[in-house]
Amino acid sequence: MNDVTLRLSGITKSYNTGTSAAVHVLRGVEMTLAEGEIVALVAPSGAGKSTLLHIAGLLDTPDSGKIEIAGEDLTGASDRTRTGVRRDRVGFVYQFHHLLPEFSAQENIALPQRAAGVPRRAAEARAMELLEIVDIASRAHHRPAALSGGEQQRVAFCRALANRPSILLADEPTGNLDPSTSETVFAALMSLVRDTGLSALIATHNMALAARMDRQLRMDEGQLTPV
Repeated sequence: MNDVTLRLSGITKSYNTGTSAAVHVLRGVEMTLAEGEIVALVAPSGAGKSTLLHIAGLLDTPDSGKIEIAGEDLTGASDRTRTGVRRDRVGFVYQFHHLLPEFSAQENIALPQRAAGVPRRAAEARAMELLEIVDIASRAHHRPAALSGGEQQRVAFCRALANRPSILLADEPTGNLDPSTSETVFAALMSLVRDTGLSALIATHNMALAARMDRQLRMDEGQLTPV
């Protein structure tokens, strides 16, 4: 049995909207993500999937519950520790690519590595290796404005995996693309994840894409259930 890379236990989260009643977004969420596993997180807009991803990736804190990454309890970790874990162990992909417009595709992927102390040549080589996997190495020296939407998102995938994280968290990564481009980008994402052997939790509205992952979880009334 593969090791557990992410474990969420009893995660709750509420928000105060200024009214008398708080909004309970997460109600005791329990989940595990195994090494090398790709799990779909299916939920309608506003159901709390983005909140769950942010908590899993240490961008937000739960009201209660425990977050473990690779067996380490990070629930009450300091900001410095959380920042280091996000940099080294967790990759994020969003619906919009958020690439830096003044840098090329290769440079966008090299930047997080340079921030982690990787030498320039090694960072550039790693960037090219990832661009080869998603079949856009020929676009390495183009800036985002010269890339198509699908190409930009593939660069964003590569950037998320540049520092060799153990977990990828993706929030509607194909939600801003047309169906044909979405299929191409999803195939590239699956290739990246399979080739690098990391674990992935991918939020999506697309049930056809979700069905191609190892497992599907549905968020309903603040809890997760298998599909």
